[in-house]
Amino acid sequence: MNTPNNKRRKQSLDKIHRVFIELLQTNALDKITVSQICKNTGLNRSTFYANFLDIYDLADKTRHILENEFSNLFADYDYFNEQTGAEKMFEHIKENQIFYKTYFKLCYDSSHLISMYDPRRAELELDSKDIKYHIEFFRNGLNAIIKLWLENGCQESPTQMAEILKMEYKGR
Repeated sequence: MNTPNNKRRKQSLDKIHRVFIELLQTNALDKITVSQICKNTGLNRSTFYANFLDIYDLADKTRHILENEFSNLFADYDYFNEQTGAEKMFEHIKENQIFYKTYFKLCYDSSHLISMYDPRRAELELDSKDIKYHIEFFRNGLNAIIKLWLENGCQESPTQMAEILKMEYKGR
């Protein structure tokens, strides 16, 4: 029986997500097929379609899982101590490079990007009319730094990356 919390169903979903992430490392999203995923997982197409509408639905659901994992990492984060929070974030990225490379590949519409941004801090430092611009600038700048760091194999330490981020805000 295909019940939502069934152990076998969960194992099948884990296989599908794992194979999908592996395929994304060497293929563009639009080049990955349901047939490839079924062949590599040893599962039937009916199992795939019982859980996903298509590859893009799988991509969206995978991205959602990755976003939740990232959010959980910062559930107890002190946004007013950016040095330790930034180091924690960069350490997690370095330890989980494939995870983050996959996440950025799944952000094909660029509306879902990593952000450890807390508007409470902006409200204290900025005029309310400028917050939306600051949020967009911060989010896109942070993501650009992370992407570049990942592309270069995370050569700098998490502490160095936290310092780079801090330097961008020097004098604020």
